[in-house]
Amino acid sequence: MLSPRLIMPGFSAASTASTLAANLDIQRLFEQAHWIVKAVMVLLAVMFVVGLYIIIYKWLFVRRATGESTRFTDSFWRSRDIEQIYKQAQMLRNSPISQMFVAGYTELAKLASDEALRGDREGNLANIERALRRAQTVETTKLEAMVPFLATTGSSAPFIGLFGTVMGILFAFLDIAPDPNGPAKPAAATLTTVGPHIAEALFATAIGLVAAIPAVMAYNYFTRRIRVLRSEMDTFEQDYLNIIKRHFLR
Repeated sequence: MLSPRLIMPGFSAASTASTLAANLDIQRLFEQAHWIVKAVMVLLAVMFVVGLYIIIYKWLFVRRATGESTRFTDSFWRSRDIEQIYKQAQMLRNSPISQMFVAGYTELAKLASDEALRGDREGNLANIERALRRAQTVETTKLEAMVPFLATTGSSAPFIGLFGTVMGILFAFLDIAPDPNGPAKPAAATLTTVGPHIAEALFATAIGLVAAIPAVMAYNYFTRRIRVLRSEMDTFEQDYLNIIKRHFLR
């Protein structure tokens, strides 16, 4: 016995897919939107593109910084020749820890060459510590560069998109509102008259979410990775100063 089936004339999966594709025509949604909604869409698209560039660039940058820092730290604790460590640090320029070592080594060499400063142990140690802190500040600034833009995009893009949606819906209802001095308009808002305008307006919110979601995820990721590198820099500073105290500033 055949089971009953509901037959709808002219209805098929292919026709439904084609209709959905036509309704989701991004170019048409953009072209038919109000100019204010278009401006919002363009702004959000720019934020998305810039954010995507920052995500890729910072991922590569932090990845290199982490890898080279690991290589330098291993070399630092294995080798007993400070000149060899310095040469290794010169080659690993993307490592914030190696650049801290270079700054400390340069300051130590400067103090060692100055006869008048050789006896001032505490003053020399303070100078080396300041050199390490300056280098740490510079390297932290490099690591954190452009990351705040991701936070700004993640927090503001949904609201910018919502603003575009509100304005688009507002203009959609203004288009069907009766005008005493103009031609007659439909007496009631129907899905046919309001639907396309609302779809264009909601598209702005969709772009805002597309820009915001990866930006928030990337910001949290980079913040955690940078925090780990800063912790490693703090640890290296203390270890380096202890080595200087024991072997070079007696």
